[in-house]
Amino acid sequence: MFKKILIISFIFSVVVSCQSSNENQMPSKELRVSTPEEQGLNPQKLNELINEIRNFDDYPDLHSLLVIRNGYLVVEEYFDGYDKGDLHMLQSVSKSITSALVGIAFDRGIIENLDQKILSFFPDYKDIENLDDRKKAMTLEDILTMRTGTDYHERGWDSPHFRLNRLSSCWDIFYLNRPMISEPGTKFQYDSGGVILLSAILKNLTGMHADEFADKYLFNYLNISDLRWYKNSEGHPHTGGGLHLLPRDMAKFGLLYLNRGKLGDKQVISSKWVDESFELRVEFDNSVEDPVIGYGYLWWILKPNPNGAQKENIAAAMGAHGQYIFVIPEHDMVVVVTANTSNRTDQDKPISFLYTHILPSVEH
Repeated sequence: MFKKILIISFIFSVVVSCQSSNENQMPSKELRVSTPEEQGLNPQKLNELINEIRNFDDYPDLHSLLVIRNGYLVVEEYFDGYDKGDLHMLQSVSKSITSALVGIAFDRGIIENLDQKILSFFPDYKDIENLDDRKKAMTLEDILTMRTGTDYHERGWDSPHFRLNRLSSCWDIFYLNRPMISEPGTKFQYDSGGVILLSAILKNLTGMHADEFADKYLFNYLNISDLRWYKNSEGHPHTGGGLHLLPRDMAKFGLLYLNRGKLGDKQVISSKWVDESFELRVEFDNSVEDPVIGYGYLWWILKPNPNGAQKENIAAAMGAHGQYIFVIPEHDMVVVVTANTSNRTDQDKPISFLYTHILPSVEH
């Protein structure tokens, strides 16, 4: 079904655990809990899905399923020996969290505008390879929409992405040296390298590595302290796919976006940034069967449920091997899935059961 999530492996010399504990936190680490019935969902439809996952054959290698409706956690199930206290690698779900960091920097005036040229953030790099007018024209928005024009791709073990992952340092220089193959802003090509470069950009602008910036301006407010990043020897976190979180904390992040960046009285991310992130900025030329219709600012955009009364698109943070945060504003719902699927067919199955079981469970 879904052909665009790329399988990513990480080889790093440094693994660092980050802890944060500060003021302005949520009153409790726990999400509010309710039942599907109380929040207008059909429990029979959801239980049918949970039982199918437990049987393993239909949906193998899933580790968690969480559903939030109307701000309440109504489904929290763990499978295959996993528990709510187990950190899970997010793979490219990390990209959507990186998008939030860019948005916060933009909201705070640290980033002036999304048309800023990428090379302007690296004034000390004088000998960039393959430099031409196309590379000089590349902007922040090109990175956020995966239209950088570089040759960066993830197809095979000798691809630029897997070569970067084998480096212990200089990820930024490796990416900036890549050849250009098209004009920036014209062609979508899945590009983790540009998202990883955002870590270096944040460091150059703020003096903080992206994980420190996230702790101070995002995770602190969500009361997220149990997490882990893959980092290189320079301390740069792998913002393209190297974050580990608890599934409940993934749900908190999804809920923040569902609430258009607001947590209680605190506007953590501007509503404008959330809205613009969910806007269909790249439209895919898909077959009618493919539910993934385009891309926003490091968020995938899915079509409404074709078998229901739903009218609005769905936003999704998605990562290899079956990691998902679905944000469904029309139904005031967030769905989280973690997994370790071994093939593309199984990796795509959470998208399938979103349409066949979870969305149809909405009764009112």
